Amino acid sequence: MANDPEQQPAEPAETIIERPGPAVVLVEPQLGENIGMVARAMANFGLIDLRLVNPRDGWPNDKARAAASSADHVIDAVRLFDSVEAAVADITYLLATTARPRDSYKPVRGPETAAGEMRARAAAGQKVGVLFGRERYGLSNAEVGLADEIVTFPVDPAFASLNIAQAVLLMSYSWRAAGAEDATRPRFTAPAAPPAEKADLYRLLDHLETSLSRTGYFHPPEKREAMVQNLRTMLTKAGFTEPEVRTLRGVLRAFDYEMGERGRSGRETAG
Repeated sequence: MANDPEQQPAEPAETIIERPGPAVVLVEPQLGENIGMVARAMANFGLIDLRLVNPRDGWPNDKARAAASSADHVIDAVRLFDSVEAAVADITYLLATTARPRDSYKPVRGPETAAGEMRARAAAGQKVGVLFGRERYGLSNAEVGLADEIVTFPVDPAFASLNIAQAVLLMSYSWRAAGAEDATRPRFTAPAAPPAEKADLYRLLDHLETSLSRTGYFHPPEKREAMVQNLRTMLTKAGFTEPEVRTLRGVLRAFDYEMGERGRSGRETAG
């Protein structure tokens, strides 16, 4: 029959328009279905950059694709990494999601203000991203320490647990909603130096830790981990620019050289 809807040609699917947006980084996700639901939530709000750190069941994952409910463009663009540091290396503003207080002095934002800050930075050409933790216990303190700021959701404290897809959905919605705000902007702004990528910042942190180790700074040894974490928290909060990181690396190299000269001088005197 001519009017039988089953005989009518299918309407063409809407074209997927890829827009710049935050990277969504899932740390050691367990279930393929959860990854798929995350991809679907991202697609609902125009996000595409999904990064996986050591997914438990490997990749690609048929269950993830099935659960994505046709968000194939997100699934096809997934990138795999073997560490959080590698996954966020190109990001200059990184948020870590958590539902519980941490032993950290990092700024804490709600999703709306976090999304607004990401929007402003993305508009300035910066790469932004959000870390989401494991289904069972979220992010470790060390992983939270890699981020610039913390984002948490205003859930009922009596039942604060969100599954990973819900958390991504809320953050993706906040990103989308922040783009609809008619924010007033000044007619011109002062030029800003580009922020440092996380890869450069982490190299600075490693360099600093190595240099301080040579001086015996980390004493007593059992407090080393806490002292390192405090240093990393202070330096990731600072929001260093690329030139600032280069300058600090130069300071450390001068420091290393001087310590080396003193060591050689002491050996020569003793000899």
